[in-house]
Amino acid sequence: MRCLKDVVKVIGSGSIVFVSYLTAIGDERFYANQLMPLLQRTVGVDAAHLLMVRLIGLGLVPGIRYQDPVSLEVKVMGHRFQNPLGLLTDFSRHSAAIDGLYRLGFGFVEVETADTQAVSTVQRAGSRYKPSCFVCAAVQERLKAREAFQSKLTTAGQPMGINLGQSNLSQDPVAEVTEGVQALGPLADYLVVNVSRPSSPDSRVQMGKGELRHLLDVVLRERDTLPCERRPPVLVRITSDLPTKDKQDVADVITELGLDGLVVSSSAISRPVLDSEQRMQQVTSGQTTKELSSHTVREMYSLTEGKVPIIGAGGVASGRDALDMIRAGASLVQLRTAFTYQGPPVAMRIKRELLQLLKEQGFKCVSEAVGADVKTGGG
Repeated sequence: MRCLKDVVKVIGSGSIVFVSYLTAIGDERFYANQLMPLLQRTVGVDAAHLLMVRLIGLGLVPGIRYQDPVSLEVKVMGHRFQNPLGLLTDFSRHSAAIDGLYRLGFGFVEVETADTQAVSTVQRAGSRYKPSCFVCAAVQERLKAREAFQSKLTTAGQPMGINLGQSNLSQDPVAEVTEGVQALGPLADYLVVNVSRPSSPDSRVQMGKGELRHLLDVVLRERDTLPCERRPPVLVRITSDLPTKDKQDVADVITELGLDGLVVSSSAISRPVLDSEQRMQQVTSGQTTKELSSHTVREMYSLTEGKVPIIGAGGVASGRDALDMIRAGASLVQLRTAFTYQGPPVAMRIKRELLQLLKEQGFKCVSEAVGADVKTGGG
C-alpha cells in the first residue's frame, strides 16, 4: 500500500511539473485543447480568462521571443506596426497586464475605456451618474505610469490605441468623448471614437449623419489643441451590421473631415445565441461574426476608395480569418474573443499561419494583400 502511495505521489508530481512546463513554454495545442477548455469548464469562461490575464500581469506567462519578419510589417496612420495583429482590451479588467500582453506578440493593443460594468450597476440602482470622469482618471493614472515604456514599444513597432466609448447614461456624448481626448489623447498612439454603445440593447450607431459629423469635428479640433509633440490619429469605430445608408453616411463624414482611419467591429445583435461549448467551437473556427465583419470591411473599403486605413475585428481566430479580413480591405486586424478562448499562444499561431498564406497566395507583404478582393472583384 505504501509503495502504491509513493507511485501515486510520483505520478502526481510529474503531472504537475509537466503541466507547468507546457504552460511556461506557451505550448499552443496544450493551451487551446487542454488548459483553456479545462479552466472554462471548471470556473467558467470569464473567470478562466481573468485568471489567465492575472497570470500574464504577474509575469508568470512568458513572452514570445520572436522577431516578426518584414513581410508582416504595416505602416499606416503615421506609425509602424511590427505585424497587423492587435488585441482589444478592457481597461477595467486588463490594466495590470497591458505590458505582458505586448510580450505575447501582438503588433498593437487597443485599450477600451468604457466602464460598462459600472454603468450597468448604476442603471440597476436607478442613480444619476456620469462614469467617464473617474474612468478617465483611472486610465490616465495607469497609462501615465507606463508612458516611457510605451514610448519604447511604439518606437519598436507596437503602438497603443485608446478607445473612447460612451456610457448609456451619458447626457452629453460630445462632452464625454472630448473629455477623454483631453485626458488620454497625449498618452495614445491613436484614438478611437466609438459611436456605438455595446452595453445598450441596440449597439448600432446612435446618431444621425449631422450628429456624427459634429461629434467627430469637435474631436478633431480638440485633438489639434493637445499639448503633445505628436498628436494622435483619430479613428471612428462602427459595428458590422449597420444599414447601408448608415455605412454611406459614415464614409461621407470620414472623407469630408479627413479622419485618419476606421474600425469595423462585430455587433452583439447579429451574433447567434449559443451555449458555452458551441461558442467555443464557433470562435475556434472563426465563423461566428467573420463573414459579416469582412463584408462590411469590403463595403467600407470601396466607399472610401481604399484611402482610409481600416482595422477589421470580429471572428478573427486563425491566419486564414486574418488574411480574409486583409483581402477585404483591412490594413490591421484585431482579436478579442479568440484570445479569451484560446489563450496566450493564439497571436503567434495566427501570425505563423498568416505568413504562410501570404507566401502561398503570392503576396510579398501584408500591404500587397490589403483590399485584394475588392481590386480584383473577388470575394
